Amino acid sequence: MPAAPTGRPWFAYAMLAASMTLVGSYVALSKPLVAAVPLFALAFLRFGIAAVAMLPWTLPRADEAPLAPRERLLLFAMSFLGNFLFSICMLAGVSLSTATAAGVIMATLPATVAAGSRLFLGEHLSGRALAAIALAVVGIVLLQFARTADDAARASTLLGNLLLFGAVLCEASYVIIGKRLAQVRSPLRVSALINLWGLALMAPFGLWQLARFDLGQLTSGLWLLLVFYALAASLAAVWLWMTGLRQVPANHAGVFTVALPISATLIGVLVLGEAFTALHAAALLLASMGVVLIASGRPESSSLGVVAAEERNHGPSVKSSGSPRSRG
Repeated sequence: MPAAPTGRPWFAYAMLAASMTLVGSYVALSKPLVAAVPLFALAFLRFGIAAVAMLPWTLPRADEAPLAPRERLLLFAMSFLGNFLFSICMLAGVSLSTATAAGVIMATLPATVAAGSRLFLGEHLSGRALAAIALAVVGIVLLQFARTADDAARASTLLGNLLLFGAVLCEASYVIIGKRLAQVRSPLRVSALINLWGLALMAPFGLWQLARFDLGQLTSGLWLLLVFYALAASLAAVWLWMTGLRQVPANHAGVFTVALPISATLIGVLVLGEAFTALHAAALLLASMGVVLIASGRPESSSLGVVAAEERNHGPSVKSSGSPRSRG
């Protein structure tokens, strides 16, 4: 990845911000979708639409080497964690919680990766990373007090938030598994292959639910939202992030992940009509501070440029230069 040019690469900044805004948007807008479509059917339709859109990258180029057995295994493992389990936890969690909470909890991914890297890879935790982990924990705890409701609703929200954090753990596990691999494939090519694995893994459950669900009851608005969700998650956000990273070092680019919880919160409040309390504001501020702490660290100690790509794409890992992996 080339170094950032001199001056202010405003176009690259706009691409990075747009990418993370898309991520926050489709996380938040999945709430009305999962309310209208059974979970597995929704995930299956999402992977299917993306598979059609990504056909140009599905087949190998004429000069491309065949996939090695280890690459095939990693593609499956990463899709199982980052597509299959991630989608189940994320969609189920957002259906029980709120779009605002989903955005804040997803923003704890950099801190979760830092903690997992210390536990499983023996990597050093800087003071910034420790502070970011503490902020992430406090922010999630605050979310539990941000909703005034009866005990049943509070328990449902707690389960939803736990599922959302489960999605973060799935994503972090995926990052850690492939963290030391060199990128040898086109990111969009890998994204297309992993999306196909996600489609195959989800097919038995998705087809079972689709057989019992009347797609004719979906409005045109919900179909448009579903297409947006599929294309934003698998294609658009990937391309925007990679375009921005051409001019901005990954360590600096990571700062733009603060757009994720902000956009999810704005959509939750302005579009979905969710309540926004002082506790929500505090949790959002803590999540944003944690992201900035890790992103503003030394390039060699920050994984946020890599982590940010994981929130949109799944594929083989990158070297420490911060080139994104690709996700379906």
